[in-house]
Amino acid sequence: MKEQRLLADYLRSNWFFYVLAVLSIAATNIIQSYYPKVLGSFTDTLQEGGITESVIARYSLILLAIGICYGTLGGLGQYTVMRLGRIFEFSTRKKLFRHFTTLSEGYYSKHGIGEPLSYVMNDVTSVRESISQGINQTTNAIILILSAIVMMSLSSIPLYLIGICILPLLFIPWIVVSFGPKIRDRSRIVQESLAKMTESAEEQFGGIRVTKKFAVEDIMRGRFGETVDRIRDNQLKLVRLSSLFQAILPFMGALSLIITIAFGGYLTIQGSITLGNFVSLTLYVRMIVNPLQQIGNVINTMQRSRASLERVNSLLGVRPDIVESEQAKPLNQPSAGIRIEGLTFAYPDSSKPALRDISLNVPPGKTLGIIGKTGSGKTTLVKPLLRIYDPPAGTIRIGGEDIRDVSLESLRTQIAYVPQDGFLFSTTIRDNIAFSDRDIAMEPVEKAARQAQIYDNILEFPDKFETKLGERGITLSGGQRQRTSLARGFIKNASVLILDDSVSAVDAVTETKIIENLRLGRKEKTTIIIAHRISALKHADEIVVLDEGRIVQRGTHRQLLSEDGIYATLYAIQEEGTRYAEGK
Repeated sequence: MKEQRLLADYLRSNWFFYVLAVLSIAATNIIQSYYPKVLGSFTDTLQEGGITESVIARYSLILLAIGICYGTLGGLGQYTVMRLGRIFEFSTRKKLFRHFTTLSEGYYSKHGIGEPLSYVMNDVTSVRESISQGINQTTNAIILILSAIVMMSLSSIPLYLIGICILPLLFIPWIVVSFGPKIRDRSRIVQESLAKMTESAEEQFGGIRVTKKFAVEDIMRGRFGETVDRIRDNQLKLVRLSSLFQAILPFMGALSLIITIAFGGYLTIQGSITLGNFVSLTLYVRMIVNPLQQIGNVINTMQRSRASLERVNSLLGVRPDIVESEQAKPLNQPSAGIRIEGLTFAYPDSSKPALRDISLNVPPGKTLGIIGKTGSGKTTLVKPLLRIYDPPAGTIRIGGEDIRDVSLESLRTQIAYVPQDGFLFSTTIRDNIAFSDRDIAMEPVEKAARQAQIYDNILEFPDKFETKLGERGITLSGGQRQRTSLARGFIKNASVLILDDSVSAVDAVTETKIIENLRLGRKEKTTIIIAHRISALKHADEIVVLDEGRIVQRGTHRQLLSEDGIYATLYAIQEEGTRYAEGK
């Protein structure tokens, strides 16, 4: 079946070790099936009065040998199966994470963080349990039942008596067919509920500081409680169904045991079978009852894991929206200009273009400034440039190459993008700055920190560059986080640097120093600065003004000030705000 692909591939690649484990477990149960026969024979010898010290020693050694072989082979088989299950779990989690890194931004805009976490944690664990428990317990159950039946047939026990005793077992296939799909469907609902709970928990923990500042803990507890209550209800429905299923199978076994004791005991009294045969028959039927419980557990586990396996394989079947062409070539240019011609772009779920007929030319070594009101399309322009979303063919070229014809890795390696709210990892400041090259020497890290005007702040920390940041850089202030992200962009020394409102959280003096460092350090490279504050981009070689996805003005700072347009209006408003702040 299609949904078994992931599991089948793993089993196929490790078939030798699984065969070894199954053979060990099978041998264990075959050896175990001799136990009732030996006790039955010992009982007949005891009844006949033939017990001597040598007989006791012989039977004791036989039982000891059975125990040693059972423990050794059983332990080897179970260890092998459990070990292979853990390897599957670890390798699948790595495979899922690799797959997550290939998915496009569109996937993450539709799915919260909790859903990927649920795949990695809950679903993979469920499948692993099906491998470990399923193979172990299924082999145990099947071989033990068959061995018991065969050994009963070889123990002078009448076949009609054996048939009557195991008659209730014939109802097992019908029970499995009836309960299996219901358990699988209910398990799928539970896993989906767990994914929503994980997503809710991640959101609540991430926003705990906001929750406390607004004193809305009760509201958040209630919201999370509703999610947990839904999981509880779905889990209880699954538990009721699973419990009923697991109760019926042992009941069939218990019914067989009752028949054995009643009918077998009657035949023993009548002299139709020996006391040893009765003892053996009772132990064999009791031996069959335990595997019935295992069968119930296996089917329960397999149905739950099948739902998880379907989810994981469905995820692995998701393909990124952005894919390289088969003829993709590397883009490797130390300096590269950007040319955009007639770019019209709309987001996948929108029919209204976010950008309309955009044409730009930024030669190597030049700086382009982009400004506009909120929602004018400034950040949207960056996304096709990075191929987060695909632009129409031929509309964007870097270094003369259509970006759709070059490999994604080489394209994004050639571009350093610094967003307004750069994500910082829970590691050291040094590692955050040197994110693109963890093995880089310390000197470039310090240089980038100086360019971003964060160097002096770092030296004030007790551990300096080895200071560990909290989650998402919470240890730093907003301005410090932004400048640390800037340093990360500077150290990459890419052909193209894009600053997306990346100095909005710094004061005017610091901003001036950063811009001056930027001008001196990137004389031969291309720079794009997106900003709300004109002071951050008035030095640019060209400035474009966006409004509702169109370029409505373009020119230098002086040229745009001389025009009666959006740029001059924004400049006047910002200058008035600056004078007001200074007056205060």
